[in-house]
Amino acid sequence: MISTLISNSTVTIMFGHNHPHKKFPIRHWIRHTAAVPKGFLRYFVLKLLSLKPMSGAELIEEIGKRTLGRWKPSPGSIYPLLAWLQDNGIVKEVPTEEAGVKRYKLTEKGKSLLEEETKIKRELKAKLKFIVPPLTFGFIWNREYTPEETLKFEESERRFLSALFELTENLEAKFSKKILDEVRKVLDEASQKIEEINRSLREK
Repeated sequence: MISTLISNSTVTIMFGHNHPHKKFPIRHWIRHTAAVPKGFLRYFVLKLLSLKPMSGAELIEEIGKRTLGRWKPSPGSIYPLLAWLQDNGIVKEVPTEEAGVKRYKLTEKGKSLLEEETKIKRELKAKLKFIVPPLTFGFIWNREYTPEETLKFEESERRFLSALFELTENLEAKFSKKILDEVRKVLDEASQKIEEINRSLREK
C-alpha cells in the first residue's frame, strides 16, 4: 500500500503492506515519528472545521477515525494549534451549553486560508504524478526487455498511479460511495490478476 501525505511544503510517501505474514508496525511508525508533514495537521483541522463546529477532543477522535486509526494527534498538538488559530483570527469559539466544552468554527479568514491551502495541495498532487518511482529498476538489465519496452511499462505504471491520484482529488471534492465501490472492484480485479501472475512466476 502506498499512502501520500501532502502539506504546502512537504510530500511524504509511505509504504505499508497488508500481507498477513509481513506485518509492518505502520501505525506505531506514523504515530511516533515525523512521518506526518509539517502543516498537515493544520490543514486537516481546517478541513474538519469547515464541515461543522468541533472541540479539540472531537477533532482528535475524528482524525483517528478518518485515518483508520493510523494517526491520532495528541492533545499536546491539537490544543496549542487551536489556540494559535484563534489568536490569529482563523477560528472562533462558538457558544455551547455543554460545561467545559469549547467548540470552534472557521472565520471568513479561516475559510480563505483553507481555500488557499487546498489549491496548493492540488498543485502538489499534480506535480506528484510525474515523480512516482518506477518499478522497472530490477529488470532494466534484462536483454529480452528493450529500453523502449521499459519506457512503455513505466508509462503504463505512471498512468495508473496518476489516475488514482486524480481520483482521490475528485472524490474529495465530490464524494460518491457508488463510484468508490466501483473503483474498489476495479482495483480488486487488477490486484487479483497481478497476484495470479506472481503465483505463476513462483511456480516456474
